[in-house]
Amino acid sequence: MSGAELPSPRCLRPSGPPINSSGGSKSWTRPPWAELATAERAGLAGACRKVCKSVSTCGVPPASCFGSVRVPRVRALTLPAASPRKDREPGIRPASVTAAPLSALELLLKDVHLGLALPGQGPARLALLSGHYLYYHYGCDGLDDRGWGCGYRTLQTLCSWPEGQSSGVPGLAAIQAALEDMGDKPPGFRDSRDWIGCVEASLCLEHFGGPQGRLCHVPRGAGIVGELERLYSHFLEGGGPVMVGGDADAQSKALLGVCEGPGRDTYVLTLDPHYWGTPKSRSQLQAAGWVGWRRVSSVFDSNSFYNLCLTRRT
Repeated sequence: MSGAELPSPRCLRPSGPPINSSGGSKSWTRPPWAELATAERAGLAGACRKVCKSVSTCGVPPASCFGSVRVPRVRALTLPAASPRKDREPGIRPASVTAAPLSALELLLKDVHLGLALPGQGPARLALLSGHYLYYHYGCDGLDDRGWGCGYRTLQTLCSWPEGQSSGVPGLAAIQAALEDMGDKPPGFRDSRDWIGCVEASLCLEHFGGPQGRLCHVPRGAGIVGELERLYSHFLEGGGPVMVGGDADAQSKALLGVCEGPGRDTYVLTLDPHYWGTPKSRSQLQAAGWVGWRRVSSVFDSNSFYNLCLTRRT
């Protein structure tokens, strides 16, 4: 799909009636958004426009694509899927744990970015998240989710904001059950090792009564540069962590701030959920790069689309 055929990014909030809500049937129908995502990932402009026409009942105008999508409210959607199915890894337990042991939750570190030095000398502009958060990562609750759980962990970090508390943060099994009950995922999603991305995170934030999650789709990684002003405004206006996920770059992460250096370099403060183990301190995570300032050009893959989920207070 050429750049001329890509619409400008647009932020989205779940709205409208549920799709599979009539008659109480438990049968699952694949949402038309999944076909739209498939066409976009394949770079087939014609197919993408054809699918847009076929799903006009879901609010997609026939002449446009992702930039004009109105996401149905809460019950069933798959906007450009943030990630394909991950390979199943032998020896990993399914997500059947309903609650993390209290002792494990007590070990979670809060606000792990504090104390980091700013990039460059005297940044021209700086904006950081407000409030507090907990750092959720692989295995932090005793469940081995290496290779598939980064989206869930990033969602849990979002749910812990703005108070930085574990109370009310859903476990992985609860997240999977909610997505299946809402109709976003087919029967059998429970106890799987299937990925989730920003769209699922937005649904779960509303379902569990967490902070608001506002979706923004960027057709290509290079387009993130055009979203920096949005990120500045988000953080300056009291916004929380921003979840990021894509297709070619399917590793979920969170953004905690944005900084413009004295030159043309722009940095984002990233929080990586792929840490495995029990971190002892913020400085340990910072020294190893699990949280830190990174140039925008090194964070985003120009060949990947990205979804962003920006959290705000309810």
